[in-house]
Amino acid sequence: MRSKLPNVGTTIFTTMSELARDHGAVNLAQGFPDFAAPDALLARVSWHLQAGHNQYAPMAGLYELREQISRKAHRSYGQPIDPELCVTVTSGATEALFSAIMATVGTGDEVIVFDPAYDSYGPAIRLAGGTDIHIPLVPGSFAIDWNRVEAALSPRTRLIILNSPHNPSGAVLQAQDIEALKQLLQRSDCLILSDEVYEHMVFDGQPHLSMLGDTQLAGRSLVVGSFGKTFHTTGWKIGYCIAPEALMREFRRVHQFVQFCVVTPMQHAIAEFLHAHPEHWQQLSAFYQDKRDCFAALLQTSRFSLQTTAGTYFQLLDYSAISTASDVEFTRWMTVEKGVAAIPISVFYDSPPDQQLIRLCFAKDTPTLEKAAEILCAI
Repeated sequence: MRSKLPNVGTTIFTTMSELARDHGAVNLAQGFPDFAAPDALLARVSWHLQAGHNQYAPMAGLYELREQISRKAHRSYGQPIDPELCVTVTSGATEALFSAIMATVGTGDEVIVFDPAYDSYGPAIRLAGGTDIHIPLVPGSFAIDWNRVEAALSPRTRLIILNSPHNPSGAVLQAQDIEALKQLLQRSDCLILSDEVYEHMVFDGQPHLSMLGDTQLAGRSLVVGSFGKTFHTTGWKIGYCIAPEALMREFRRVHQFVQFCVVTPMQHAIAEFLHAHPEHWQQLSAFYQDKRDCFAALLQTSRFSLQTTAGTYFQLLDYSAISTASDVEFTRWMTVEKGVAAIPISVFYDSPPDQQLIRLCFAKDTPTLEKAAEILCAI
C-alpha cells in the first residue's frame, strides 16, 4: 500500500512515554501534568454527566462555551469576537491545527514553519498538498530571523505558522516581532496560523502577544487555544479556534468531517468554570513560574546548563558538559539507565543544528520534580 506520509513514524512523544513506562522512569518527556484538574471543574463535569447532557453538541461547539471563549479573549487581548461566527470548539489543539491547515492550504502552496517546530505541522501541510518551508530560529535565543522570513516569502506563500509561547524552547514573541510581521505582510496576502496553546504561561511579567491583540493581524489569523493545557486536562482533548468569519466558515467545512463535535458534558462544565473562576487562567502564569523556578533551583548543582524559559511548561537543558552523544542517544540512555525521560530537540527540526539540547516538562508536582532533579544532579 502506498503511504501518504512515507517518512513519518510514531511520534517522539509516544516513543519516549512508552520507554519511560517500560523502564519505570520519571516521565518529564511528554507534556502533561501529574496533578489533578481543579475540583470545581471536575464537579461540574460529574454533574453534567449525571444530568444526562451526553448527546451530540452543536458542530461548532456549545454556544455557552463559545461565548465564554470570546469573552476571555476580549478580556485578554481587547478585540471583540463574535462567538457565533468566529469561534469553533475542537477536539484538542491538534485537530484545530489540522483543520486550519486543511482549510487554507492547497496543492502548490507553501507554508513557512519555524524550527524547532511541533511535529504535527509538517505532516498536515503535506497531506493538504502544500510544501513546508523550514526557517530555523536563532540558536540560543530561539528568536525569529525576519530577514530570512522576508527572503522566504513568495507568491506561493499561503500560510505562516507561529507558535508563542514556543514549544519546545519556551521563547515568546516580543513587540518588535509583531511590528516586523506587520511590515512584511503589507506586501503579502498570506494568512497566519497562530498556535497559542500556552497563552497563559508567560513569565516574569511579560505579556502574551497574541495575534488577536492586533486588528491588522487578527484579520488574517486563525488562532488556536487549548483547555487541556490551561485546565491540566490534556486527556480531554478540548481546544478551540478563533478566526474572522470568512476563515472560520472554511475552517468549519473541514472540522465537521474531522470531528463533528466535541464531548458535550465537558463543554458544559468548561463554560461554567470559565464564567465562575476566571482567576484560574489569570493566575496560571504565576503558578507555572513557581514550578519553573523550583525546578531550576533543584538543578543548580547539576552538570546541565539552562537558560531561564520565558513561557510554556518546558525547560531546555544543555548536556554538552556531560556527553558528546546525539540528543536521541542521550535521552534514550538517560531514560533506560538513569530513570528520567526527556525529549530530544533534534526531532523538531527539518535540518537539526549541531547542539546538545533536551526538553523536560516541569508541569509536575514538587515530589516528582525533586525525584527527577536528584537523578539529574547525580549524572
